[in-house]
Order: sequence, then structure tokens, then C-alpha cells
Amino acid sequence: MIEKRTFNSLGGADHGWLKAKHHFSFANYYDPKRMGWGSLRVWNDDEIAPQSGFPPHPHADMEIITYVREGAITHKDSMGNEGRTGPGDVQVMSAGTGVRHAEYNLESDLTRLFQIWIEPDRSGGPPAWGARPFPKADRAGKFVTLASGLPGDEDALPIRTSARVAGATIKAGETADYVLDPSRHAYLVPATGAIEVNGVRLDARDGAAITGESNLRVTALEDAEVVLVDAA
Repeated sequence: MIEKRTFNSLGGADHGWLKAKHHFSFANYYDPKRMGWGSLRVWNDDEIAPQSGFPPHPHADMEIITYVREGAITHKDSMGNEGRTGPGDVQVMSAGTGVRHAEYNLESDLTRLFQIWIEPDRSGGPPAWGARPFPKADRAGKFVTLASGLPGDEDALPIRTSARVAGATIKAGETADYVLDPSRHAYLVPATGAIEVNGVRLDARDGAAITGESNLRVTALEDAEVVLVDAA
């Protein structure tokens, strides 16, 4: 089963400095049919104006993954961590028992990112943060694991949930396959470009909620950058 969710059908908000689209219910956007997908709770498509961002605010008991598409985001938290994450790179924050953090676009241009929240397997635990560069060349024509709590994914950024975040860059006319347990819940979004997933067309920033499939064959109709969450 593949349910297509077009970009234009998503919830959203325009705060001036922040233009956000919500794949699932979030803040003032509520849709009882889009409360999450398995343990995936939030997928926000954010555009953050230069020299602006989210001031310090708290989180607890959530795995928060930020995938930067354009520009950069600068992170600072109550644990003393600071870092700048650039395009194609990923940062992960395990909120655990509680943490305060701020996220700012300190660049001169717009920052575009996906922010993904996944519910942890267990509540509590000390908060943690990490970031890593992931060269796009390494993802050419195949899915590469960026963050994961699954066995065998120790090279990825760790998250405290039985889920995986993967990315691929696919040239027009080429395909990439992802093997999926049919009982799990996958959510896939092309950050750029048009693709087909098992024959279902997705344009840039559309979403696909997937379950009951054992293999995902992603064919690029245009050069595309694809992000996938494989969740319990």
C-alpha cells in the first residue's frame, strides 16, 4: 500500500521568518487521519529566513533528526553542544529526560530542511546530540543509512528507536531499491526531482506513506534527492 500525499495537500503555517509544511498533524495543524505513521510522528518541511530561527525551547522523549537540504542550521543546546550542519548533512538529538535547544539560520541565504521526529522505544535516558557530514557522492544510485537504531547500522548517527533514516541521490532514468519488512511503516519524500515508487509518481516534496511492501523500487524521472524513514 502506497498512499501519496501531495505537497499542496499538506498542512502548513507562514510565520514570515518561517514557512513550514507539515506531513503530519503539528502545532495548529490538526488532521485526525495524519497523526503519524508507525512511530514516525513529525515530518516538517521548513524554510527559514536568513538571520532567524527557533529560540531556546524544550523537548523530552523524542528522537529529532534534521536533514539540511539547502543552506545551513546552527545548533546550540543546554548540554553545551554547538554545531553547524550544512546541505545534505544530518544532525540528531535524543531529547531523553529533557533538553533545551536553539536552531538558527545564521547564513545570508534561505535554509531549507526536513525535521523528522520519531518516538523512542523507551522514555527517559540522558539527552544527547550529534552531527555528521554524509557526502552525496556516497549516496549516488543507492540508499545510505544516515541515522538508525537498528542492528548493523553502527556507522550511522545513533537514534534510540527501531527506525532508520536513509537517503539517496538518483540520476534521471536510474533506479535504487530499498528492501522493506512489509510489517513496517516507511515514509518517503523526494527533496528534489520527480520519482516513481513502485509505479506511483511523486513530485518534489510530495510524501508517500508505505506499508505492506517488501521492496521499494525508486526510479528517478529527473535527477532526484530522496529521504526515507523506515519505522516500526
